[in-house]
Amino acid sequence: MEYTGKKIYFIGIGGIGMSALAQYVKDRGADVTGSDREASPVTDLLEKKGIKVEIGQRAGNVSEDAEMAIYSDSVPVDNVERIRATELGITQISYFAMLGKVSADKRTIAIAGTHGKTTTTGMLAKILHDAGADETAIIGSIVKDFGSNYLSGDSDLFVVEACEYKDHLLELSPQVLVITNLEWDHTDYFPSLTSLQDTFKKAIKRVPEDGAIITDPNNRNITSLLASAKARIIDYTKEPAYGLALPGEFNQMNARAAAAAARTAYSSITDETIRTSLASFQGTWRRFEYKGETAKGAEVYDDYAHHPTAVRETLKALRGKIREARKVTPREGEVSLCGPGKIIVAFHPHLYSRTRDLLDEFAVAFGDADKVFIAPIYAAREVDDGTISSEILAERIRATGTESVALDFDTIEKELENVESGDTIITMGAGDIYKIADALVKK
Repeated sequence: MEYTGKKIYFIGIGGIGMSALAQYVKDRGADVTGSDREASPVTDLLEKKGIKVEIGQRAGNVSEDAEMAIYSDSVPVDNVERIRATELGITQISYFAMLGKVSADKRTIAIAGTHGKTTTTGMLAKILHDAGADETAIIGSIVKDFGSNYLSGDSDLFVVEACEYKDHLLELSPQVLVITNLEWDHTDYFPSLTSLQDTFKKAIKRVPEDGAIITDPNNRNITSLLASAKARIIDYTKEPAYGLALPGEFNQMNARAAAAAARTAYSSITDETIRTSLASFQGTWRRFEYKGETAKGAEVYDDYAHHPTAVRETLKALRGKIREARKVTPREGEVSLCGPGKIIVAFHPHLYSRTRDLLDEFAVAFGDADKVFIAPIYAAREVDDGTISSEILAERIRATGTESVALDFDTIEKELENVESGDTIITMGAGDIYKIADALVKK
């Protein structure tokens, strides 16, 4: 699909998927501009690629000669720019609907699942790129190996990170569907695990007979869904272990899923290409990302984890990395933390609904931390109904034996400035908590 000469305006262009799509249509000839609420590394990236971004959303940003407005799903219908686009009679389409359109005539590989989507998509894009597959890829973070969340290719291969929220996954028509794993999430939309599974069951059923579904068929939340599949099932857990720069068993599983997808999509690929590519994969922005050191010498990491399982596994990997680096092993029978150096977490809960509905799981997810600072809950699309708060979460974490306190952003930053050399700080969450990590290493 070509867009030569078309003027397309992106409302919420700083979104990680939106920004990649903006680059894609620009590469295909469109005149692309857009807006976002605030500047970010993503808007900086777009500006460097020649896409003008207005910071601050105003009706006057929308040009009368725009032919299409693509909006982020986080942008409501009463947004001033969407209202202006309606007044001007400009065709409007959501990000995921547009993604479905641009990928409809491609051999699409969609990576879905509760955890690991972004890293798996990045790994797969790199493997295929290194193999010369010349694929297009839209990734949910900036991949360090590319310096971008987007790869432009001329083949029919289209790699895309898919999201199940509001059934967005069903906008896509993948030839290959990767399901990394499955747990209850997006609790504001899916009232239960069963309702989430129903969406994945529909997605599985839609993969054609000559396609493939790559997953862990023994995952208890996935097994029963596969009965509806017409396509062949490929068990990614049968892939070998790979030498990775990234720590953690969860990244091993991501690598296996990416390797299996690469073999399926590009049959000429060699084992050596897969091994070499994965071994050199540098990771993505906000996924176990090492940021540097504070003025006092504490190491700082940042991670996007905002679901209890992701929090638990990331902290487990960080604890293992510290032990390995310092050659410290747990004493026989030890249950509590061991080894020099404390792990201090600054966690930004994402959504009232997720925090409330998964509170029991969050309470025990921080067991590998020594102290946890809880920032005010990131409301995003929700309204506070008073049933949950960062103070309630901190209290529940304390009840498990891990020190925890709820504080505002400024106070958390000041507390973290005092963390000593030899200790490790990690900021976690899907909101703006990464800004604290950035500030700490600049001081």
